[in-house]
Parts: sequence; structure tokens; C-alpha cells
Amino acid sequence: MSRVHSFEPVIGVNPRLIILGSMPGVVSLQQVQYYANPRNAFWRIMADIFGIEAEASYQSRLDQISAHPVILWDSLRACVRPGSLDAKIDSHSAEANDIAGLLERFPAVQAIIFNGAASEKFFRQLVLPTLPAGTQPDLLRMPSTSPANAGMSFDDKLNAWREIRRYL
Repeated sequence: MSRVHSFEPVIGVNPRLIILGSMPGVVSLQQVQYYANPRNAFWRIMADIFGIEAEASYQSRLDQISAHPVILWDSLRACVRPGSLDAKIDSHSAEANDIAGLLERFPAVQAIIFNGAASEKFFRQLVLPTLPAGTQPDLLRMPSTSPANAGMSFDDKLNAWREIRRYL
């Protein structure tokens, strides 16, 4: 099995929150784009929260979201995972991104938002123990925007994700 690697973070203006996925899926890795699967609800949810155009080109979406106080990244820097499902991530191969360094660089971050349970799980296992004492932004798990989270309607996902507006 091959090792997959996440992308560089997308860093907005004066960030106050970080949105962490787990690891980009196969479609995203192939296109080198965050949340490239057209069935993933991420960009439609961001359109509602940040007023960006969900159907714009990828570069335009990045430019638009970068105008807001948000960072997009992933909990994991690298792992072995066949396919796109988080459940298939080999936990022994998981390496975290330097989120502690990001928090040090951007001390105004008030919250870390997890796009699903796997992102939160790997953050708590691999990152949280490395954070310096006193570095404790709010940690909130949102429902995964992945099409694999088919048991929850788009409207229910959107309503849950709207909670992050309090950090904007």
C-alpha cells in the first residue's frame, strides 16, 4: 500500500479558527484540491458560512476563503490508507501535521473544528499531547462533510456546522 500525504494549509487573514480534515480522499489527492469530491458537502457548507461561491473555480474558492479568519488543513501529514475511507487509515502509519507550530504562529486561534470523528481522533492522539501547557483552543467536532456520512442530511450537517460562526 502506498503512503498518502496531505496538502499545505490554506491560511486566511488573522485566523481565529482552524478547520481540520483527517486526510484528503482519493479524488482530492488526484486533483490536488481540498474536498474535490463533488459529493462532499464541504464547499457548499463553507458557502453558507463564509459567503463564498461554492461553484467557483478551486482557486477562486481558496482566494475567497482566505479572506476570512480561518485555516484549512488536516490532522494528518501522512499515513497509509487504501481508498478514501477514514476507517481504512492504518493508525500505526499516521503522522500528524505540525498543528502545534501553527498555533504558535497564530496565537489568536480560538477554536479547532474537526471535520468528522477521524480528524478529532488523530488530533487527540497525536497532536494534543504535544501542545504546550496553556495552549488550549476550543475543540469542536462537526459532522463529516464526506459523502460516506450518508446517514445525515445536508441540512442537518449545515445546521451543525453553523455553530462555528461564533468564532468569526
